Amino acid sequence: MKIGLVGAGYVGATTAYALMLQGIASELVLIDVNKDRAEGEALDLIHSTSFVHPVEIYAGDYSDLAGAEIVIISAGPSIGKNETRLDLAGKNYEIFKNIIPRITRHNDSCILLIVTNPVDVLSYAALRLSGFPKNRVIGSGTVLDSSRFRAALAAKLGVDARNIHGYILGEHGDSQVAAWSLTNIMGINFDEFCAKYAGNCGTNIKEEIEKQVRTSAYKVIAKKGATNYAVALAIAKIVKSILRNENSILTVSTYVEDLDGVGDVYLSLPCIVNKHGADRVLIPQLSNNEKADLKKSAEIIKKYIEDVMGAVV
Repeated sequence: MKIGLVGAGYVGATTAYALMLQGIASELVLIDVNKDRAEGEALDLIHSTSFVHPVEIYAGDYSDLAGAEIVIISAGPSIGKNETRLDLAGKNYEIFKNIIPRITRHNDSCILLIVTNPVDVLSYAALRLSGFPKNRVIGSGTVLDSSRFRAALAAKLGVDARNIHGYILGEHGDSQVAAWSLTNIMGINFDEFCAKYAGNCGTNIKEEIEKQVRTSAYKVIAKKGATNYAVALAIAKIVKSILRNENSILTVSTYVEDLDGVGDVYLSLPCIVNKHGADRVLIPQLSNNEKADLKKSAEIIKKYIEDVMGAVV
């Protein structure tokens, strides 16, 4: 099981580490415009291979992507001070115009897993630049945001995050939508759980949790310069679901033909993820307010796609 990683910065290198630790791949190739960086990260990882499952790790070039089942793209600058993910759209689209053809020249049968921000816009760009079928171009989407959502709820409710079912939908960014109507703790609706088992969570709990999740990346970046650990584990979860054909339901960013009149766009919805990639998109039953917010999120992403890619759309 060979995996290529294009971009060996904080996210790419930590993702390689997570994949290595979990024994998900037998071969990892790291590619970066800074070849010394890729070689250094690969060497550091190689030094730990006696502690993990057998895996071949090396720095390479695009030709080394031949035979990779998944190519993860995290290349591009990270969010700067006073920037949002969407502010990166133009500069990272220019990078994608260079790297996507170089990937497909050597591998036209892989699944592309896009992590670079803004992930929804760039997943759409990767789809158009690659010519791949839509199920084989996936964005990491709100898999991480949904984990942040569960972690925030777990801390508030005093419940193991693994027993909380809750999802963030739409943009991996500021217009994301918390699907409260789907949120439950072992099958118990969130509002009911608060009333019966959490001593009443307070009137502003939902707004507080939403803000915490929406701004959490900016807080981490302000304090340490980048996010890398949680997103790497989110990526590893997606990769494992594909390689092991798990049929996991994950909120990856995927192509949507039409969402309440907004079409030809990428955004995060629950998807069945397996060896085919984003195999099936699930449309959950949301409240009217959540539906409206999800449509607004799709409209924001769509506008950025049009602004960045222009005549391509």
